[in-house]
Amino acid sequence: MLKRLLQTYLQPYKGWLTAIVLLQFTATVAMLYLPSLNADIINKGVARGDTSYIIRIGAIMLVVALVQAACSMTSAWFGGQAAMAFGRDLRKAVFGRIGSFSAREVSTFGAPSLITRATNDVQQVQMLAMMTCLMAVTIPIMMVGGVIMAMREDFGLSWLVVAVVPVLFICIGLVVSRMVPAFRQVQERLDDVNRVLREQITGIRVVRAFVREPYETRRFDEANDDLTAVSLRAGRWMALMFPLVMAVSNVASVGVIWFGGHRVDSGAMPGGVGALTAFLAYLMQILMSVMMGTFMLMMVPRAAVSADRIGEVLSTDTSVVPPAAPVTSVDVAGHLDIEGVGLTYPGAEAPVLRDVTVHARPGQTIAVIGSTGAGKTTLVNLIPRLLDTTQGRVLVDGVDVRELDPDLLWSKIGLVPQRAFLFSGTIASNLRYGRPEATDEELWEALEIAQAADFVREMPEQLDTAVAQGGTTVSGGQRQRLAIARALVRRPEIFLFDDAFSALDVATDARLRAALKPVTREATVLIVAQRIATIRDADVILVLEDGEVVGQGTHDDLLADNETYQEIAASQGIKGEEVLA
Repeated sequence: MLKRLLQTYLQPYKGWLTAIVLLQFTATVAMLYLPSLNADIINKGVARGDTSYIIRIGAIMLVVALVQAACSMTSAWFGGQAAMAFGRDLRKAVFGRIGSFSAREVSTFGAPSLITRATNDVQQVQMLAMMTCLMAVTIPIMMVGGVIMAMREDFGLSWLVVAVVPVLFICIGLVVSRMVPAFRQVQERLDDVNRVLREQITGIRVVRAFVREPYETRRFDEANDDLTAVSLRAGRWMALMFPLVMAVSNVASVGVIWFGGHRVDSGAMPGGVGALTAFLAYLMQILMSVMMGTFMLMMVPRAAVSADRIGEVLSTDTSVVPPAAPVTSVDVAGHLDIEGVGLTYPGAEAPVLRDVTVHARPGQTIAVIGSTGAGKTTLVNLIPRLLDTTQGRVLVDGVDVRELDPDLLWSKIGLVPQRAFLFSGTIASNLRYGRPEATDEELWEALEIAQAADFVREMPEQLDTAVAQGGTTVSGGQRQRLAIARALVRRPEIFLFDDAFSALDVATDARLRAALKPVTREATVLIVAQRIATIRDADVILVLEDGEVVGQGTHDDLLADNETYQEIAASQGIKGEEVLA
């Protein structure tokens, strides 16, 4: 997977990669040429006392060194550009794929894991891409060229190279084989830490309300300690790599000087001290290339693990497949038909929904009520295709939602989810989320209907008041009313209120529903609620129990002959037409 990601997302930057290869080739050849020039200075300049030769060859060495430095710096610039562009494109691809996921895929991976994959995992692969751009050409050229140049200086010492390089590779291979599983565990433990931390930050008020700080502290400490232990294990293997390489390098240097010194003394090395110096320099270059390769190999295990995790996201297809030939226009507006709908999750023993049927037209209000876990929210999620049915069909304006163009479908729907969510920004930017061109007058009108205008006017900046991520700077009831106003600003043909009035007091709930009636007169409204007072005026009320419709009709009809509805009414103090409490 790592190789596939690098090939796929570096492909658009072939021009930069070609420049990098040429520049690194030039820089490496220049680096390999320097020890030979140094040997010439020693043998023909220093040994003979020829100052002019020393100056002339020294000037050539200076030019070669400048060329090598210029090529290396330019190559590094191109490499940085290519690696950063690679990371940007990969993050964009991961983000785009996550955006296409249905609720099913998001829950399968989990939000903390998806965040880690889109950030930390991409960063690991991006770092390897940068090192690849900077070293991929230099390492093999320096290694092969160094071997050739060392043998050219003195073939008799080449056995040292043959002995040292395999030892290095064996040592590195043993360490890397231990690092791969360790780095896989590091990423998994990082997911756990992100999950625990996110839960604690999101639920900080619950934690404090139940005085669970010590317990949550222990929970975080356990996840943190697990991550630390695994990171230390991986770090120890990583830390062992450089001492091993340096130990082999130093032993090799001693061997060159020892055996080379004897060869010079005996006259078996024609190049003398200069050749011995050059051979030692080439050996160091060979070992340097191995060390550079070692540095890359240290990154490969973690990048490979991250690439596999990224690949899991990119290779996961959404269960909500876009239509091949989408319907882009319809002749009617606000028609909603749910026909024999059922939904069973993969591997589940029982379906979440079974044979649900309801029809709604503009001006009608359909309500859904039932106990917790009855499938109310799941039914709502089928309409905008957050999930797809496994039985029956959902039609909007006479067309199966699986055949409608997604943008057209979503433009017809105004959804207020069960958990009202506001984005970081301002109140105005949140209200304009569904219709950016909305005027301030339209925003205030929506706020008036949603019973939110009063508290917004009391804010210092009013519409420009800053909102924290998730809307945590306002209360639950205020957040729900702002979410309702956001849906009103959009002016959809179908309103979906998924328990959107649960945080409102009874008086505010009544005022809001009364204000909604004139606005939604030409629209279709589907309301999911727990309180009968919220839905008693609906044209049709569906009573769900364990995913099945056990009652359907008006409030009076259900109160007269539906046992499940009567139990819900009794639990809320409702008897006949009287609200007791």
